[in-house]
Amino acid sequence: MHACHNYEQIATRREFLGRLGLGLGGLALSSLVNPAVGLGPHFVPKARRIIFLFQSGGPSQFELFDYKPRVNAMHGRELPDSVRRGQRLTGMTGFQNALPLARSHFGFKQYGQSGAWVSELMPHTAAIADELCFVKSMYTEAINHDPAITFFLTGSQIAGRPSFGSWLSYGLGTENEDLPAFCVLITKDKGGQPLYARLWGNGFLPSSHQGVQFRSGHDPVLYLNDPQGLTGTQRRTQLDRLRELHELKDAEPGWQQIESRIAQYEMAYRMQTSVPEVTDLGDEPDYIFDLYGEAARDSGTYAANCLLARRLAERGVRFIQLFHQGWDHHGGLPAGIRTQARETDQPSAALVQDLRQRGMLDDTLVIWGGEFGRTNYCQGRLTDEDYGRDHHPRCFTLWMAGGGVRRGLTYGETDELGYNIVRDPVHVHDLQATLLYLLGINHERLTFKHQGRRFRLTDVHGELMSPLIA
Repeated sequence: MHACHNYEQIATRREFLGRLGLGLGGLALSSLVNPAVGLGPHFVPKARRIIFLFQSGGPSQFELFDYKPRVNAMHGRELPDSVRRGQRLTGMTGFQNALPLARSHFGFKQYGQSGAWVSELMPHTAAIADELCFVKSMYTEAINHDPAITFFLTGSQIAGRPSFGSWLSYGLGTENEDLPAFCVLITKDKGGQPLYARLWGNGFLPSSHQGVQFRSGHDPVLYLNDPQGLTGTQRRTQLDRLRELHELKDAEPGWQQIESRIAQYEMAYRMQTSVPEVTDLGDEPDYIFDLYGEAARDSGTYAANCLLARRLAERGVRFIQLFHQGWDHHGGLPAGIRTQARETDQPSAALVQDLRQRGMLDDTLVIWGGEFGRTNYCQGRLTDEDYGRDHHPRCFTLWMAGGGVRRGLTYGETDELGYNIVRDPVHVHDLQATLLYLLGINHERLTFKHQGRRFRLTDVHGELMSPLIA
């Protein structure tokens, strides 16, 4: 008995030291009992939350924000070898005998005191140009959708790493114990490139940090309601007994993940009240629906999700991820991008305006962009009425607003044909490092030990882009 007692002490001591050796990871695990408590910021943050309006499929910068009159003038002519420089093409255009430049069918103007160039497709975005920070020199390493979107949202092209929102939940926690720190909204009834739950997954972080998807309809979060025949009182009793069983095992080796599971059970119980309240848009006044557009009255549309994102942000959700599919225009681009712009332009701009009028824009960072850009040359047959564009990772555009970024800034520049970056490149890891900084986090210090190595969102890369910061 004495030997067994000593073994239990040794095992418990080893586990304690193992948890302590995880550094930040150990602190995070100990905070799971109270999910509102994260590791805390490393310095005073400029933003408290992020709303990421992710445009899945790769929006064409040539039709939206990167005005290139030289491409228009060279319409139909071959992409010069001196511009391409032997760079990789996808399998969809790599076999083409010619790569003819394709002009944009849409006009551009400069707007606001900042003089930002914006397409006629985005009149509402143009109206708030002085609120926005345009980054025209984004680039990525991935040329196809799945690795590119995985890279953008997890910092790695290989699946399995924690998503951006999970890192923030782990590092900062939530400001509202009745809602998850990380929520996901997807526009309903949209085709396009598939979206996988791992894009908002927790990877190797504790499972309480995974994103929670909200759906349209009467059951916004799956499996949240009590099973048929089980009352709220019975559910509460069940959770209490489960916690007691957990406490019996808490001191034993190998039971660390139970803490995360219990935290999720408790969160789900509280969400039975908080989710119906936050997803009910019926208390919004008519002028708000006028601002976001009539589609905001239809649950699950992009406009309704933008409005829901504001409501979640008001209630302390740390990271709100919107996905809008349909930007993958290999053909039929003029008609396709008109539809996409019509669905997203007004609600995106309305979100920025709504946050500003509520005094929330200063500490809420809004991001609009996709996983890569599009080529200046046509994929397939080029006609006067129609064309398509292939994937282009070498340069693309996104915009940000609020949350400590500089207003009215256009950062970076591409060449006259919009194929290569000629000034101020911004890698995906640079953007991630900068976004973390705005929330008070040093990207090199937000780590988690897994399989003997300390991982982070920016892997072993990433530079702070100081010019973007107000």
